[in-house]
Amino acid sequence: MPPTPSDAASAPAVRVQDLVMRYGDTVAADGLSLEVARGSITAVLGPNGAGKTTTLETCEGYRRPQGGSVRVLGLDPVRQRRELLPRIGVMLQGGGAWSGVRAVEMLRHVASLHAHPLPVGLLVERLGLDECGRTPYRRLSGGQQQRLGLAMAVVGRPELLFVDEPTAGMDPAVRRTTWDLLRELQHDGVTTVLTTHYMEEAERLADLVHLVDHGRVVASGSPLALTRGRGDATIRLVVTEPFPLGAPQSLATALGHGTEVTPVDERSLVVTGPADASTLAVVSAWCEDFGVVPESLTMGRMTLEDVFLAETGRPLAPTDGTIDGGRAA
Repeated sequence: MPPTPSDAASAPAVRVQDLVMRYGDTVAADGLSLEVARGSITAVLGPNGAGKTTTLETCEGYRRPQGGSVRVLGLDPVRQRRELLPRIGVMLQGGGAWSGVRAVEMLRHVASLHAHPLPVGLLVERLGLDECGRTPYRRLSGGQQQRLGLAMAVVGRPELLFVDEPTAGMDPAVRRTTWDLLRELQHDGVTTVLTTHYMEEAERLADLVHLVDHGRVVASGSPLALTRGRGDATIRLVVTEPFPLGAPQSLATALGHGTEVTPVDERSLVVTGPADASTLAVVSAWCEDFGVVPESLTMGRMTLEDVFLAETGRPLAPTDGTIDGGRAA
């Protein structure tokens, strides 16, 4: 029996069940499952190569699932692609514009492909594209290309928006303007699926966060639930010179049971657990014994990045061009 209109309206905007995607010996999605509620802003976070980009490209209809199932707005994104495309907007990290086309010309062209586009002038003004409207795409800065890519994705009034690193390369003022625009779209009923390496962006915008690593969702929840639901605090230590060999393991031994030490990079680490005054004293004494000089030593509640470190053992580093299924992961 086909779903009724009320069933369709209450169903998730995106439902991925047991997705499997492989590239040779590399497993990009290993039984991955997640849902995106209608009207939400949902962040899918993971380090480069975790599988998130492959998953979203499958949702966008660019790749056919090798196992499991994907439904987007109740449709199969491959078999029913023609029906789905007018209802979604996709912002690619690579921009998606022709090299020699001028910025506003490209936006007007994309708008002309839709039946009821947003006013081009409004988007140009909101995203600050008037300053570069006559500039060829190849000469735009990275932040300007991102702004154009976002405008191209939303100009068709999509029901569902996929945005990949929407504010990469933007200055702080334009980044906040972009956040405001995404919230306004949500207020108008648009569902947004967001990938980002900016933890502040995910914490401020997302109603729900899916943390992805090694092709699986390792944790899901609201930013508040993920950061406060564990009862742990953190101490973040940054030192002036790289840690000596074996230093994090030595600190873990000094702290004893009930705490966890996770290296972030060669000069910083996070201690998770009962971060109280006695723990802070042990860390300070350990620094003196090991001959390391703290640059900063801070204590507070777990952040979203701390949760990611705890779940995956590695930081959510800024994108470096690593390829996950065809575009930067």
